[in-house]
Amino acid sequence: MKNSRLTIAAMTGALACAVAAGNVRADAMSDAMEFVNKYAMKVETWDGPTTGPKALADQTIVVLAGDLKNGGILGATNGIEEAAEQIGWTVRVLDGAGSISGRTSAMGQALALKPDGIIINGFDSKEQEQGMKAAAEAGIPLVSWHAGAAIGPMDDVGIFANVTTDPMLVSESAAKWAFADADGEPGVIIFTDSTYQIAIDKADKMKDVIEELGGTVLEYVDTPIAETSQRMPQLTTSLLQRHGAKWTHSLAINDLYFDFMGPSLAAAGIKGDGAPVNVSAGDGSESAYQRIRSAQYQQVTVAEPLNLQGWQLVDEMNRALAGEAWSGYVSPLHVVTTDNIEFDGGPRNTFDPDNGYKDAYLKIWSGS
Repeated sequence: MKNSRLTIAAMTGALACAVAAGNVRADAMSDAMEFVNKYAMKVETWDGPTTGPKALADQTIVVLAGDLKNGGILGATNGIEEAAEQIGWTVRVLDGAGSISGRTSAMGQALALKPDGIIINGFDSKEQEQGMKAAAEAGIPLVSWHAGAAIGPMDDVGIFANVTTDPMLVSESAAKWAFADADGEPGVIIFTDSTYQIAIDKADKMKDVIEELGGTVLEYVDTPIAETSQRMPQLTTSLLQRHGAKWTHSLAINDLYFDFMGPSLAAAGIKGDGAPVNVSAGDGSESAYQRIRSAQYQQVTVAEPLNLQGWQLVDEMNRALAGEAWSGYVSPLHVVTTDNIEFDGGPRNTFDPDNGYKDAYLKIWSGS
């Protein structure tokens, strides 16, 4: 197993050996790395909207954050606040604190505030369907981040636009990196949270990709994201005892699972860059960047441009308030490894594309 593979060139030797040995996995490995490499390059070109409505003045929006301990949710929220400040909007953030009851309470508070718009940030739309119906009846537009697997409008639940990278591409990138990194013989444990439909969909996709390529899924673990701090230390120890060296890679639907694995792996005598190699299909948290940079119990995160997505959420809300259609923009994903961590925002421990997105949005909002 070789760490930090980024380009196909880095695999030439391994592929040559595989071909010489008549290994039928050679083409699959080459195809996998070619797929991953597309999403490991610099993101320097703005491919989002260039036209849209001028920013409405003096709007108040409420952000319903599923759990601000989640790095992805926090990053998107920070982007919303930054963008809203640029156009003079007021933002009120309510933290659901990682529980259904907390999010239900936050939804009630949001409705009571009677804002101009509500942003659902990081929880499944079906969970708060009653509150969302109440928002629709009150004429309050809804936009969302990760409220489901769909990209754009979710008409069945009244969401004007759901902002996300393509979750299936994120999952495929993570799974194919693990497959190639294991020289075509991964033994994978997948971590997901069935509280969220998008988490199930992402985990199922990773499972399908690994198995279609001929790898092995040792276990499919359903454990709540909100309880990772309590569950992951003992769970990691149990999984090591059960699977031993067969466990070559972990695939998780979120970086948060790996926040609490390190001490258990270290206690078992596993080095930071040893197996199992941890690979996350989202979201590119600050702690994930730090682990990857220091080669401490995570090699890859398939990051989302969280700050950019915050700006997009404000833009989509402005379009909803102006009575226009959603922008149609799908934000880029980024496979982050030790080889490419120092560009596109990496020194700040985030995927923040150097593609001029802020200037593009400000130009739209200014009406110029």
